[in-house]
Amino acid sequence: MPDRAKIRAVILISGSGTTMENLLERAADGSCHMECVGVISSKEGVAGIARAQKFGVPVQVVARKDYLDAQAFSRQVFKMVNAVQPDVVLLAGFLSYLHLPERYKGKVLNIHPSLLPKFGGKGMYGIKVHTAVLKAGEKQSGCSVHYVDEEYDHGPIILQRKVSVEPNDTPETLMARVMEAEREAYPEAVNLYAEKRLLQVAQSVRILPVKPAKAGASS
Repeated sequence: MPDRAKIRAVILISGSGTTMENLLERAADGSCHMECVGVISSKEGVAGIARAQKFGVPVQVVARKDYLDAQAFSRQVFKMVNAVQPDVVLLAGFLSYLHLPERYKGKVLNIHPSLLPKFGGKGMYGIKVHTAVLKAGEKQSGCSVHYVDEEYDHGPIILQRKVSVEPNDTPETLMARVMEAEREAYPEAVNLYAEKRLLQVAQSVRILPVKPAKAGASS
């Protein structure tokens, strides 16, 4: 049986916070092995702030508009992150570019609503992604959980979940189906991270098998 120890996570948001809320719900029912020790929003007054407060999670706002460039903004974000010493940082609908300090490389995860590397990059988020998928005539879409690096939606992919594109899909119906896949994929990736089963080799990620239980251990 894998180690069920919870990891400490900070979640970064920019909007409604539904992805964050799913993670917090899964953490509360024990199916996602993390403890959220803080939420940081890049925008003031968004719905995600109230959603985090509902769970009793401390929230900080680092408004991107208050900083001249991404470097100054990123320094303030990670100053807040450092204050609570998390094991992992989870981007959940976070739309601002981040410069990663060296110590956080390999410790920041993101989920994107497409099968990367398709339909990723700057400006590709939310309904825009699903509109582009339909316009391109894709037969499949889905979501990708990946490590964050210095490029938008570019880091090594941890896992993906596929959904079929239906002939009568609209961007909204496709988005709803992809979001259902996201609700399963992100907690699963967090659990793999918590269980130390992710091995990054160059630009790829291997999922390591569950370690066998020690002889004589109860099941």
